[in-house]
Amino acid sequence: MSVAKPSFKKVILPHPAKETLPTMYDLPSEDPEEPGLPDEFHLWQPQLCSETFRPPNYESERVFVASDLNLYYDPKHTAWYKRPDWFAVVGISRFYQERELRMSYVIWQEEVRPIVAIELLSASTKDQDLGYSERTGEAPTKWEVYEQILAIPYYVTFDRVSN
Repeated sequence: MSVAKPSFKKVILPHPAKETLPTMYDLPSEDPEEPGLPDEFHLWQPQLCSETFRPPNYESERVFVASDLNLYYDPKHTAWYKRPDWFAVVGISRFYQERELRMSYVIWQEEVRPIVAIELLSASTKDQDLGYSERTGEAPTKWEVYEQILAIPYYVTFDRVSN
C-alpha cells in the first residue's frame, strides 16, 4: 500500500522567520468590511465588566448587562441604533418581558436608559468612540447618542494600548 503525497507545496519560512515576517503588531487586527472582534481584548474585557458589575442597591435579576448588542434609541427613526462594546441597565429584568433573552435593547419599549456604556477603542472606531468624527449621514454619532440623546450618566472609553 502506498501513501499518497500531498499535492500542495510546503511553506518554507525565511530565516529567521520571527525577525523577518510581520508580527501581530504589524498586521491588521480588524477589517471594517468583516464583522467580528478586532482582538482578544474585545472579548475578555466585556466579560470582566459583566462579571464584576454589581450595583449595591439592585438584585442581580434587576440588572441587565450586554456586549455588542444593538441599542435602539429613537422612536422616530426605528432603524437607528448604536452597538456599545458593553453597557448596563439597572432596575429592569435581565430578560425581555421577564421571560426571554434579548435580541436587542429598545429604549422606547424599556423606558429605562443605560447607566453606563463602554467603548473599547480600536483603530477603526477610535475617532467615532471619542466623538471626533463628523456625522456621515442623518444619524447622530455615538457621542451624541450616549451623551446628549440618552444622557447616559457614565460613558467610558478605554484604549488598552495607552491605558
